[in-house]
Amino acid sequence: MPPSRPAVLVFAASDPVCGAGLQADILTLSALGCHPLTVVTALTVQDTTGVEAVLPVDSDFVREQSDCLLADVPVAAIKVGLLGSASQAEIVAEVARKLKAPLVLDPVLASGRGDALADAALCHALREILLPHAALITPNVPEAYALFPELPRETPLAHLARRMLEGGAGQVLLTGPHASTPEVINTLYGREGEIRADCWPRLSGSYHGSGCTLASAVAAFLARNYIMEDAVYEAQAYVMETLLYSYRVGRGQSIPARLCADS
Repeated sequence: MPPSRPAVLVFAASDPVCGAGLQADILTLSALGCHPLTVVTALTVQDTTGVEAVLPVDSDFVREQSDCLLADVPVAAIKVGLLGSASQAEIVAEVARKLKAPLVLDPVLASGRGDALADAALCHALREILLPHAALITPNVPEAYALFPELPRETPLAHLARRMLEGGAGQVLLTGPHASTPEVINTLYGREGEIRADCWPRLSGSYHGSGCTLASAVAAFLARNYIMEDAVYEAQAYVMETLLYSYRVGRGQSIPARLCADS
């Protein structure tokens, strides 16, 4: 009998174009040697150009999905993407307390086109309820500012990271695709300050689900018992490969090639 794969529990929304959300998580985790367990938090109407509508799943049904899976399968890591409501954040926090598995939080607050995907109540729940359970949070720069709307936009990124760490996050990976730097710089912060900064070529394209892919890849490597610093680097390298082999299926963003990347 072949060896079993570590299971990663994913809370995220369904993306019918299969570029982001649960579908991106499934492809990424499978490519990196893990088995995905998926809890659907919302249904969406979207394509490669943007999100047209979001239908949150009832919170009780989210709980039923996760309870059923947890009664059957041991979980090695948790990945959290788009949630449909603040009450769903409370359910995920309960699961995190129960499992004690590393949780990777990808605070999905807007689509690549800029469509708002989270209201003020959900942003507050992510910061106050889920952040204390996150071994790692992976916001891009706009998401980091959105989590702290009381801070001015010129607040240094290191200060934003420190606020997340003070809020309970184990470590913070601030990603730089929205910055104006010549290269994309992703910086990992811990209690001691900056742990590592990785520079990657700034590609000319626009990609659907690259943030989902990054967070799921980190969760996969953590489930395979990598230490956080190595998991973060290997996940970034994997994402870069998926972007280099990306392809177009519609009029909008390109799709990362999760199954073509070198894992």
